[in-house]
Amino acid sequence: MPIYAYKCDACGHQQDVLQKISDPVLTQCPECGSSSYAKQVTAAGFQLKGSGWYVTDFRNKSSGSAGSAAGASDAGSATASSSPTPAPAPAAGS
Repeated sequence: MPIYAYKCDACGHQQDVLQKISDPVLTQCPECGSSSYAKQVTAAGFQLKGSGWYVTDFRNKSSGSAGSAAGASDAGSATASSSPTPAPAPAAGS
């Protein structure tokens, strides 16, 4: 169950509440009884680090294009260096 931060605009009371996602949003302050109790926006409690969980953990081994497309989308340098750029065609009628 997620923990939500609440704050009352009237009295400034702050509280973290453990609630289900399906639970209704609290609106009445438990300190002063005002109806200005609101849920606050907070940062997520986890971080994604490393070279990428999708490529390393859940890659479809039967098709190599799915894994290589995910890895090449970061910088695009692998695709550009592996295929040469064609030379422009000479102008006709010179």
